[in-house]
Amino acid sequence: MYVAVKGGERAIDNAHALLADVRRGDRSVPELTLEQISQQLALAVNRVMSEGSLYDRELAALAIKQARGDLIEAIFLIRAFRTTLPRFGASEPVDTEAMQVRRRISATFKDVPGGQVLGPTFDYTHRLLDHSLAEPAATPPPQASTSTASDVSETPMPRVTDLLAANELIESSPADAGADVGDLTRDPLTFPAERDVRLQNLTRGDEGFLLALGYATQRGFGRTHPFAGEIRLGDVELEVFAPEVGFTVPLGSIEVTECQMINQFIGTGTEPPRFTRGYGLAFGHCERKVMAMALVDRALRARELGESIKAPAQDEEFVLSHSDNVQATGFVEHLKLPHYVDFQAELGLLRKLRAEFASATNGQDDMREAAE
Repeated sequence: MYVAVKGGERAIDNAHALLADVRRGDRSVPELTLEQISQQLALAVNRVMSEGSLYDRELAALAIKQARGDLIEAIFLIRAFRTTLPRFGASEPVDTEAMQVRRRISATFKDVPGGQVLGPTFDYTHRLLDHSLAEPAATPPPQASTSTASDVSETPMPRVTDLLAANELIESSPADAGADVGDLTRDPLTFPAERDVRLQNLTRGDEGFLLALGYATQRGFGRTHPFAGEIRLGDVELEVFAPEVGFTVPLGSIEVTECQMINQFIGTGTEPPRFTRGYGLAFGHCERKVMAMALVDRALRARELGESIKAPAQDEEFVLSHSDNVQATGFVEHLKLPHYVDFQAELGLLRKLRAEFASATNGQDDMREAAE
């Protein structure tokens, strides 16, 4: 056993060395820099930050480089690093209505206060390969930069759902009761889960899993008839209350995407029908993620709204327990680890059961021959 363990350690060390060599690739090709990853693979960086629960573009770029582009592995690296960081406090709630908007669209009203801002999006592009990207573009002179990614709208943009709420056509936003907000990064998930914890879980959840569930709700596996009330992308300011001075202090700004879905209306015997809400918010530019998140958030409100729970997207234990890609990866990929003892035990049991089956079958054959 001791020799086997030592041999295993050498094999693992060699595997690490081989991984580092394969990660670097052909030495004749220039090595990727973190700045290149951050700037040119920005959407991948945004996903790693959001699902890794850490807003740091450089560290997310480093994780992507180390993981060879495997985003779930990169998210795992960011989560692991995050656990080593001290917690100094919590920021004040961000005001997304005061967002410096770079993109803002509504699928419910054409003319909304502040206007529609298309911003950077694939929505209107042709899904054709652009072969011109195969060659490096000419570097523009410093004074002739064509980038518009930092352009922001200074026009106030009230939320579309607030316009509906003013006429009581949609349920009101929940009031801030001042209660402590759950923290999934420190406390284990328990059921039933309140909406603050559910939204944290969905923000950290795997985009593909949420996308599939959101799609399922649109196909009838959940009580939703969604409209994209508003999707907005931009920068919001973070503030923290400083007890030493008695007021909030700005820390800086972060990029977020927010989605408010307008969903199937409900009513009661004492209240008129009105639309309901689904909500999504995540780091960076990730509108597909927040749209799916908003759809699933609305589906998970079935218990709160007195709806029957019939679809997977409405079952909070199913959704919240299986949406985390780090946990899912660990449980699936642990099957690659040695299970020699377990398998030998099951193999021995199977052989015993087959022997008993054969003995019983032979006994029945003997009885049948004797009867004949």
